[in-house]
Amino acid sequence: MIRFLLGDKEIVLEEINPNISLLEYLREKIFLTGTKEGCASGDCGACTVVTSKLDVDNTSLQYESINACIVPLGSLHGRQIITVEHLQHHESLHNCQRAMAVNHGSQCGFCTPGFVMSLFSYLKNNEIPEREKILEALGGNLCRCTGYKSIIAAAFSMYEDYIGDQFDTSEGTTIKKLAQIKAECTSAFLSENNQQYLMPRDIRELCKLLLTHPEARLVAGGTDLYLEITQGLKKIETLIDILHVPQMNSIYENNGYIVIGAAVSYSAAKATLVDLQPHLTELIERFGSMQIRNRGTLGGNIANASPIADMPPVLIALNANITLMKMDAERTIPLEDFYTGYKKTQLMPQEFIKDIQIPLNTKHLSLRAYKVSKRIDDDISSLCLAISIVREEGLIKEAHIAYGGMAEVPKRAIICEKSMLGKAWSESTIEDAMVCISQDFSPISDFRASAGYRLSVAKNLLKRYFLEENGLDNEKFRVTHYAS
Repeated sequence: MIRFLLGDKEIVLEEINPNISLLEYLREKIFLTGTKEGCASGDCGACTVVTSKLDVDNTSLQYESINACIVPLGSLHGRQIITVEHLQHHESLHNCQRAMAVNHGSQCGFCTPGFVMSLFSYLKNNEIPEREKILEALGGNLCRCTGYKSIIAAAFSMYEDYIGDQFDTSEGTTIKKLAQIKAECTSAFLSENNQQYLMPRDIRELCKLLLTHPEARLVAGGTDLYLEITQGLKKIETLIDILHVPQMNSIYENNGYIVIGAAVSYSAAKATLVDLQPHLTELIERFGSMQIRNRGTLGGNIANASPIADMPPVLIALNANITLMKMDAERTIPLEDFYTGYKKTQLMPQEFIKDIQIPLNTKHLSLRAYKVSKRIDDDISSLCLAISIVREEGLIKEAHIAYGGMAEVPKRAIICEKSMLGKAWSESTIEDAMVCISQDFSPISDFRASAGYRLSVAKNLLKRYFLEENGLDNEKFRVTHYAS
C-alpha cells in the first residue's frame, strides 16, 4: 500500500491502477476537478499542484510545484499533496487566490488554478518577491488568453499583508504525520489486474526486483516515461520507483569526483552544478519548466538516450562518467561511450544507471552551454552546445566541444577539437574550426530545424563562445541564439 496526505487528510491506497497519474486520481477518483487537464504532457501547467515533503532531518517541509498529469500516483507515497481546493481557509481565499482576483489575472479561468498553485509554491519558498524568480516560477504555466502582466502583478501583491497561512499553522502536525508514515511503512506498492508499482527501499532490493521482474520499467520523475501512458496509451505491467533508494538520491564528493545519484532531480542538483560551472545557470533554468525540473532527473535524461537531450552534451564536455549496476557488479564508463546509436545504449538487461560522476578538476574549465529552441522557456532544443577551451600562454591546450541535436546521439566534435589544439587563441583559429563542424556532423532536417540551419547555428555558436570569452558579451548579442 501507499500512504500520503491529501491536504491534512491521510489517504491509504493499495488496489488501484498502478499506471494511474496523480491528475487522473484527483479528477476521476475523488472528483477534485479544480486541477485541470490540458496537454497531458507536462507542457501547459493547467494541472499544476504542490507537494510538500520532509527535509533530510525530518524537521521542516520542502514545497514543490509539479505537473499532476505526468506524475505517477505511487510516487507521492510519504508526501503531502495540496490542490487548489485546499487553499481557501474557512470562508477566506488564500492570498495568492485573492491577488489573482484583485489584479484581474484569471482571464478565462481554465489555467487559473495552475497559475495559483505555482504562485502558492513560490510564496512558500521565497520570503520576498523578485521579478526574475517569479518569471521562472511561472515559466511552465501557459496562458491561453492574454498576457502575463496582471499575473505578475498578482505575484507581487500576494505578499501584501501576508503573515502566514493555515499550512504554516499546521506544519508541526504535518511533519509528525509524514514522519510517522516514513517510520511505519517499510514496504510500499500498488497493484491491480496483474499490474504493479513497486518501491524498493535500498539498492539491493532494487537489484533483486529487477532480477525477479526483468521486464520492469524504472521510473523516477516520470516526465518522459509517463508520456507513453498519457499520450501513447500504453499499459506498463511493472513499474519500479527508484525515488526511495538512498544511494540514487544523494550528492557527495568521492576520489576527485562529484557524484550525483541518478534519481536526483534537476532542482536538487542545480546548486551543485552551478557551483561547478556558473555558466550552466541559464541552461538549467531553461530545462523544461520549474514543474519539470522538480521531477525530472539527471539519470532519466541520460537513460532516455534522446539526441536532443540538454544535459548529456554538458556532461560529455566535462568528461563525466556514469556508473552502471547489475546486482553485485558495477562498471564505470565515460558518458560519451554510453550511446551506441539512436535511442540505443550500453545498458544490459537488468542493468541501470546508478550515478553520474563529474571530475572536480573540471572547475578550471570555462564551460559555456547554449540551447537553441523555438521559444525561450519550456521547449525542446533544436540543438545544444557545451564548450570549454583551456588556454596557456595564448595557445589552445584543450578543447571540449559536445553537441546535441546534430547526430543520432549526443556527440563530441572530435575533428573540430583537434583542429584547435596547439593553435593560437584567435579569430582565425575559431573560423577554421567552424569549417570542421561539417566534417564532424551530418545533421538531419525535421520539424524543429533544417539540416542547413543546424550546421549554420552550430558553427556560429563557436564564434559566439570566442566573442564571449573575449568580453564581447552584450545584450544584443546575448539573445541571438533564441531565434530559429
